Amino acid sequence: MKLFNTKTNQIEEFKPIKENEVSMYVCGPTVYGDAHIGNARPIILFDTLRRLFAALNYKVDFVSNYTDVDDKIITKAIQENVDETVITQRYIDAYESVRKSLNTLPVLSNPKVTETIPEIVEFIQDLVDKGYAYNVNGNVYFRVEKAEQYGEISKQRIEDLLVGARIEAESEKENPLDFTLWKKTEEGIQWESPWGLGRPGWHTECVVMIHDHFHHMIDIHGGGMDLKFPHHENEVAQSRACFNHSLANVWMHNGMLNIDGEKMSKSLGNVMLAKDMVKLLGGPVVRWLMLSTHYRAPINITEDVIETAKTEVNKALAVLKQVEIKSQLSNYDLSSNQTSEFYSSFLNAMQDDLNTPNAMKSVFDVIKSLNNLIRSKELKDELRVHYNDLIKMLDILGIEHHVTKLNSHQIELYQLWNQAKENKDFTLADTYRQQLINENVLV
Repeated sequence: MKLFNTKTNQIEEFKPIKENEVSMYVCGPTVYGDAHIGNARPIILFDTLRRLFAALNYKVDFVSNYTDVDDKIITKAIQENVDETVITQRYIDAYESVRKSLNTLPVLSNPKVTETIPEIVEFIQDLVDKGYAYNVNGNVYFRVEKAEQYGEISKQRIEDLLVGARIEAESEKENPLDFTLWKKTEEGIQWESPWGLGRPGWHTECVVMIHDHFHHMIDIHGGGMDLKFPHHENEVAQSRACFNHSLANVWMHNGMLNIDGEKMSKSLGNVMLAKDMVKLLGGPVVRWLMLSTHYRAPINITEDVIETAKTEVNKALAVLKQVEIKSQLSNYDLSSNQTSEFYSSFLNAMQDDLNTPNAMKSVFDVIKSLNNLIRSKELKDELRVHYNDLIKMLDILGIEHHVTKLNSHQIELYQLWNQAKENKDFTLADTYRQQLINENVLV
């Protein structure tokens, strides 16, 4: 397995901390609104990576958090005159619904900020005690200048950042780059702390939740490209200050998403909600669309891209259906533990920094082979092997497939249809064919 590591800016051989085990954390959403389609990309990417590891016989400990404390959550709660938990639970439920519709495996743990406050306060106090943080009037800031390796994730230098930093009038910070660890708040949800009532800063939360769950450095930390700086950079700075390590061995970031060549944004009015796109296209097509481009490259969603994804998913599912129907009509057992060179090629591509476009070439190859085998009068052993190839490939890609099982009535209809065609009674054959289409046996 080889993965691109943002920290080293190169593709590396993946070496887990513990043999045959993978510890993986992906930054989850701040739950103040519905997930847009860009939020679906890391959901799909890291679920696919997890599935690949499982197929390679790794045990995967996969954690993704919920940020359920934020100014936007507080503002929305005030506007609706409800408690913050009403807002956060609404959008946690909505996010989980999107995850389910995208056929993702259950995440092993979904820590929340509100459930980790004592650990966060203790962590911040440790940074203060070590001189990496300071309190000003109830606000606690991290001293960026003390972080000697600051910039290792984003490849930015403190000197360059300072040049472009906005100088705030009468700022209480020692340095404009210093970021908030604890924020004094006068409205919304608050907690007691050594520095007074307040709430934690965003960049601190994930560091603490990772340490609270794993208790050590992890294998993979993931998220969107937009999190590289400042979020992930600031996570590393705090981890080095408190734990003397960079939090994760491998940092993975997925590319951004454009709509018809333009960045998706509220100002342009082109924001697409994930739930709406899944409802329109279906989970399998959305997954296929997201995986048809390499994860580190930007995705440009257009009508052509959508139609291509629809066509390719339908080809894969249709050939499986045809194989299943033909095998049942012929009493042919499809069960097999064997795979072929198609599956090997697929795995090789997937293990090459999750190269899904190349892996999909193997999917198309096995589809072509299955179509040729279906047309053969004699059902050969290759049919069950290549059927198994495709099932395994689609499972790793997370493309949901339901096995077609014919009942006795459908089998009889199919036989009558074939008999009518042999007798050249095309009017009767068309009648049976339409019945088979209505029964969802033929497409």
